[in-house]
Amino acid sequence: MQLDKGYKDFIVALKQKIYSSKTKALLSTNRLMIELYFEIGQQIVSNQEKEGWGKSVVEQMSKDLKDEFGEKSGYSSQNLWYMRQFYLSYKDNKNLQQLVGEIPWGSNIVIFTKCKDMKQREYYIKNTIKFSWNRNVLTHHIQTKRFQRDASTKKLNNFKTTLQGKFSELATDIVKSEYNLEFLSISDSMHEREVENSLVENIKKFLLELGYGFSFIDNQYKLTLNENEYFIDLLFFHRKLNALVAIELKLGKFRPEYAGKMNFYLNLLNDTVKMSHENPSIGIILCSDKDSLEVEYSLLNTSQPMGVSTYSINDTLPNELQNSLPTQEELAKQLLGDHK
Repeated sequence: MQLDKGYKDFIVALKQKIYSSKTKALLSTNRLMIELYFEIGQQIVSNQEKEGWGKSVVEQMSKDLKDEFGEKSGYSSQNLWYMRQFYLSYKDNKNLQQLVGEIPWGSNIVIFTKCKDMKQREYYIKNTIKFSWNRNVLTHHIQTKRFQRDASTKKLNNFKTTLQGKFSELATDIVKSEYNLEFLSISDSMHEREVENSLVENIKKFLLELGYGFSFIDNQYKLTLNENEYFIDLLFFHRKLNALVAIELKLGKFRPEYAGKMNFYLNLLNDTVKMSHENPSIGIILCSDKDSLEVEYSLLNTSQPMGVSTYSINDTLPNELQNSLPTQEELAKQLLGDHK
């Protein structure tokens, strides 16, 4: 049977509706479970105050619930204590009580056990919802103090003048003011290309720091104009932005000429590499330091969207972490596996 375009559009829309319904059902189930855990925590606290419940009562409570619902039902004594802590963490914050139902229980545990400040909790809850962070990614961002880095440093970019509407807002959210590259072992004598190679060797850690949605394309990505060749340090694609992201790595302080060079690269990318359905390419200039006013003037009349960010590093990596870094052979296998 010959299927016309009308049917194809219909089946695509239907599939999207089914996926959307399944997602809503999962979110609804999760929300109900979170509400139940909050209520259980409240009852434990209430009975501790009224009846003097101690550790042995919670242990017995765990045993009875597991006998009824099974060993893997989520009612271990540890989880019941987490429910108690969960209730105490949010009992006076109605706004966050609504938000916590949007993220998994495991992610909630990470946030209320590792973040004591309510603003930090709100930040990590909202970003987990917005960017679909899993538990490992969330833990990484808390350990590397993403909240403090975002709060303490002004983001320097020209996205408002070079990008439109929601695309501008999304780019601003995605490009950080500072990146934590402390997984690298960098000495004062290293050159930019050596640091770049070290990033590629640890690409999975770098992708984790960049955030959700980045896909690595290549380093020293070649662009040509007439008979001249140019090379972008690192080229990525971002799924939510639907755009190429070029990163230039600089070991020293930001210089105004870096913006001109990035503007040139982005023009070439848009004309020779970007596909018609993709959004304009975006640039990130990574420097070890910057003067904010100098950056603002450098970006003032640039036509292409770019941001200037700093990065933090350790001069040496602790010995106990050296063995945790992937070898070049392991990295090659990972990258090959991603393309299969």
